[in-house]
Amino acid sequence: MKLLNHINFKLIDEKDADFIILLRGNSAKNKFISKTNISIDHQIDWIRNYKKREKENHEFYYVIQEQKKNLGLVRLYDFKKNSFCWGSWIIIDEAPIYTAIESALKVYEIAFYDLNFKQSHFDVRKTNKKVVNFHKKFGAKIINDDEENYFFTFKKTDYEKVRIKYKKFFR
Repeated sequence: MKLLNHINFKLIDEKDADFIILLRGNSAKNKFISKTNISIDHQIDWIRNYKKREKENHEFYYVIQEQKKNLGLVRLYDFKKNSFCWGSWIIIDEAPIYTAIESALKVYEIAFYDLNFKQSHFDVRKTNKKVVNFHKKFGAKIINDDEENYFFTFKKTDYEKVRIKYKKFFR
């Protein structure tokens, strides 16, 4: 199955520093993610270091786009033997309604079928109820928690069931 072509992912580069700062520097958008330095020079340095990790297939950071219009950001990282983490997921307010679901599907398509991971592990702040509920509805399971976070896993076998549920997003 192939995802519909509403959105695509573009690997970030230095030209995306302004967009990254725009989203990650937005106090309404960055409440639930790690803080970042909003200096353009600092961001460009971070991207240069990230590109080394990307080249070694240790991490992938994408701009979510539709017809070259930037809609958001998402990152795949913390690669372990059979598992990956994803996060830094931020979508602009004006993005089409399908952006969240299509970007999540695209993350799992890349990780499970292109990179051959067997599961995902990730954490979500407990106060980020919208995203916690999104992942639960998607089928992710909470395996642990601490004062601030829920820790989830989501297996490829579970995703294969989800693909059927969301078949309208594929062709």
